Amino acid sequence: MNVPHSSPASEPAAAPSPRPIQALPDQLISQIAAGEVIERPSAVVKELLENALDAGSTQITVRLEQGGVKRIAITDNGRGIPPEQLPLALARHATSKIASLTDLENVSTLGFRGEALASIASVAQLTVTSRTADAPHAWEITGSQFGTVAPASGAQGTTIDVQDLYFNTPARRKFLKSEQTEYGHCAEVVRRIALARPDVSFSLSHNGKTVDHWNVGEFAKRSAHILGDDFANARLPLDESAGPLRLHGFVGLPTASKARADGQYFYVNGRFVRDKLLTHAVRAAYQDVLHGDRYPAYALSLTLDPALVDVNVHPSKIEVRFRDSRAVHQFVFHAVSRALAQTSAVSFGNLPQQQSESAEGAPAPASSPNAPLPWMREQTQQSFSAQFAEQPRPFSFAGNGGFGVRQDRAAYGNMFRSEPAAQGGASTAGVNSAAFPSSAQPAAALPEGDFPLGFALAQLHGIYVLAQNKAGLVVVDMHAAHERILYEQLKTALDGNEMFVQPLLIPVTFYADPVEVGTVEEHQETLSALGFDIAVMSPTTLAVRAVPALLKNADAQTLARDVLRDVREYGGSRVLLERRNELLGTLACHTAVRANRSLTLPEMNALLRQMEATERSDQCNHGRPTWTQMGLSDLDKLFLRGQ
Repeated sequence: MNVPHSSPASEPAAAPSPRPIQALPDQLISQIAAGEVIERPSAVVKELLENALDAGSTQITVRLEQGGVKRIAITDNGRGIPPEQLPLALARHATSKIASLTDLENVSTLGFRGEALASIASVAQLTVTSRTADAPHAWEITGSQFGTVAPASGAQGTTIDVQDLYFNTPARRKFLKSEQTEYGHCAEVVRRIALARPDVSFSLSHNGKTVDHWNVGEFAKRSAHILGDDFANARLPLDESAGPLRLHGFVGLPTASKARADGQYFYVNGRFVRDKLLTHAVRAAYQDVLHGDRYPAYALSLTLDPALVDVNVHPSKIEVRFRDSRAVHQFVFHAVSRALAQTSAVSFGNLPQQQSESAEGAPAPASSPNAPLPWMREQTQQSFSAQFAEQPRPFSFAGNGGFGVRQDRAAYGNMFRSEPAAQGGASTAGVNSAAFPSSAQPAAALPEGDFPLGFALAQLHGIYVLAQNKAGLVVVDMHAAHERILYEQLKTALDGNEMFVQPLLIPVTFYADPVEVGTVEEHQETLSALGFDIAVMSPTTLAVRAVPALLKNADAQTLARDVLRDVREYGGSRVLLERRNELLGTLACHTAVRANRSLTLPEMNALLRQMEATERSDQCNHGRPTWTQMGLSDLDKLFLRGQ
């Protein structure tokens, strides 16, 4: 019998000839390290700038040529390097910043590994010129740690000149992008570091032309310079502390959001990071006020004990790991949420600065921010009492009780009944004109400075409310504004009630991986506080025996998996909060005053007053603006007055 021969394509490839184990030469080791640390010119700029700041510099100059590929020269006025230590500065794993494991666990400097200069020297022509305060002149070393140290000219500080990046690894150089692209990455690194250190002046030039310069100044001025006027005119200050944590900086108003995530600057102990936990916390805080796929702009700095954060988890040190990630996530989320709660009609977000200042001495609104009106509060209590009268297991969860609400409007009884119009006009659900009896007076008889949104003049096409204030004309989308008011009142009403648990008649069992099982065993107390009773039935099986009563109609398995993932990653269930808010948003949208509903002047003024007393009232639940201001100068331009 003829046996067919195997084709060459089907034959296995020949194994490479075995080589003996041998130590790699230092040059190759440095080039391998450079592949991780020095991925492009911007990485060189980052490492050298961090070294300059660690040296106590107050003035730093960055000079680039051909996007940093041809040349990167960074000069600082720091402490300098003694001549006898210059060769050691270019050696691998040589540093003055740590000396023990204890130091590594308490890193307070930007650099600490002692790899940067050795890695750069292995893939570029490197020259270091440095002078200490007590030296009569500067000293210079070129090439590597084996170069000759020679006298040189120069002021106190250090100049590091990097030329012909990747000259000895041409394959790596082919992966670089265009000159303009590489320059853009370098410039962004300079901006990030300059933003973190407003106490240091920075100068940036490219191909012999000065591109930007930042003088020493306040963080507010530096952030305005780097993030632009749009951000500077639409930002909220933030400065909160809790135990060892402090978060300060600025968060942009939703109106300053961007189509790309290129206006987000977050620092941990002065180090720029892109950490998914911190990004998620900020994004979650913006969820209620951000429209669609827009990205918030912010410049925030988190400071904490260095022992509570590990910065040695990524070659570029752009990622960090917190010892208590859940506490950090909750702190950042709540701090940003409280800052964004200022986006009401009495904040400076949409009004000219002089207008917002004129309202500082105004009397307190008739209703405190984010608090339901008396009629809403009373009916909410009655409705919730009736809804949960037969629930057997209440759980008190202060501050975050009631993570959901049934999508059944009838369940709330007459919570949304219409108030009778003050002048016999059409009734309006939820607009309580009786709460503001003074609004029935003519607009001319009331001091406009007391109310930033002024007083209603008319209704346009049954959609917009036109009002007059000192700055000019205010145009309000009445449905969007009323939707936000109801939404905030519903959240307050739910948060003030007990959370009830609904036991399942038949427990829902499902297959679980070891991580999910471990999460249940480790976080039983947290899950119970959230209203869940999840038991471990076997090493691969979980059983859901109870869920929050407000979410009893949800798919128990999907909900449990989402909650376990959220508890594991962020420590508290954002899933429940998000689902609750989605349901409340639907209720508020369906209940808010509709288009083509005719409102009386007292009802329109009542709506304006409630907007001034409601948190986040600048945007509806979907992140769209609820009102806008047209100044008198804008109106004059439309009609060419004074021209």
